[in-house]
Amino acid sequence: MITSLFAHRDYLRLFIAQISALFGTGLTTVALGLLAYELAGADAAVVLSIALTIKMVTYVTVAPVVGAFADRIPRRTFLVALNIARAGVVSALPFVDQVWHIYVLIAVLQTASAAFTPTYQAVIPDILPDERDYTRALSAAQLAATMETLLSPMLAAAALAVISFHWLFVGTAIGFVVSATLVVSTRIPDADATADGSFIQRIAVGMRIFTATPRLRGLLALNLVIAAAGSIVMVNTVNYARDTLGGDQADVAKLLAANGFGTMVIALLLPRVLDRVGARPVMLTGAATLVTGLTAAGALSAADTGDWRRMAAAAVWATIGAGTAAVLTPTGQVLRRSSHPADRPALFAAQFSLSHVAWLATYPLTGWLTTTAGLTPAWIVLAVLATGAAAAATRLWPRHDPAELTHLHEAGTIDPARLTDAVRLTDRLYQHTHAYVIDAEHPRWPARQHAPAV
Repeated sequence: MITSLFAHRDYLRLFIAQISALFGTGLTTVALGLLAYELAGADAAVVLSIALTIKMVTYVTVAPVVGAFADRIPRRTFLVALNIARAGVVSALPFVDQVWHIYVLIAVLQTASAAFTPTYQAVIPDILPDERDYTRALSAAQLAATMETLLSPMLAAAALAVISFHWLFVGTAIGFVVSATLVVSTRIPDADATADGSFIQRIAVGMRIFTATPRLRGLLALNLVIAAAGSIVMVNTVNYARDTLGGDQADVAKLLAANGFGTMVIALLLPRVLDRVGARPVMLTGAATLVTGLTAAGALSAADTGDWRRMAAAAVWATIGAGTAAVLTPTGQVLRRSSHPADRPALFAAQFSLSHVAWLATYPLTGWLTTTAGLTPAWIVLAVLATGAAAAATRLWPRHDPAELTHLHEAGTIDPARLTDAVRLTDRLYQHTHAYVIDAEHPRWPARQHAPAV
């Protein structure tokens, strides 16, 4: 059970720190929209779109840089400093009186977030070395993110009934300070430093592991499936609920809640399933679910009338939420399996960056298609894009994907101490079997598996 994780003192404190920071971020999202409206009025949408673009560009560019040096500094100190920086930024937001101030502060805030998230993600497998515990921690993290999405707007609405939106920023700052305090009291092991190399080489570590590992190439395609389906929820929910269905703000909330409900249910069910069948079948099933949801959304948008559309839309949004959870929840497990502990910060940072590249592509595509062609053509295009990406993931991620691979080494290409259990085939050739990940001594994936020598 997920609750058994709370017996781990350090994990429990980190989990509560994550929840505190998540809800702080959620309150900031609500308050930022109101601040943009106060400063820009009718142009608030433009201000927010620029702020979100800054956020995505920052996520794409900063995370790999952080991954290059995250193993060279004390991780607990780093996480605390990032939380304090975020608290300082949101404390300054109520006092801005120019739109460009928002852009500068958002750039700083999202830089800190882009550094915090992959570093935090890379810490968890070191706190929970047991594979089953780690799998349950991934589900707990997905649940926390889902609950934040559902509850943050409700908390903000309740607070705004009695206080000005400016005070939401104060609540956000308190959340980050609480998160920092909890991290301070947690025992977080520092990462083992990777081999020396230039700064550019260290940045490239995560990307190199991604491009050379078949299952991670499949994950790249799955990132695009999630972004294509998620763009409907993030970009089109308001317009579809208000304009197409003729609903009100409550109908928007209901669709978002349906999406979150689908995510929550699957995140709760996944740990036992992952223990039995592994990540690949679950994630590919999730991708197929997302394609199904997109296809159903396209068919639904073509329907002109009928009260049944509200229930059908809720089912579609829940399906997209379920598929998203099925793909996202095991992702950390796949990254952990594909790297040495020293390389995990760089690999988690690469995933963080590359997944946001997909969002950076689908967000504007969805907005442009919806504006120029309408919902139905836009959703059909996204369904086609997701179908192609799901097919690519199935092809790129081999069905037979064992942890240990039998492969060959030439003498002189690896530390002889690493070959003590290898089989010597010739004067120059050794056969070796072990858990295979990309590193300096294994720069490429074996073209084929070799039968063990007898």
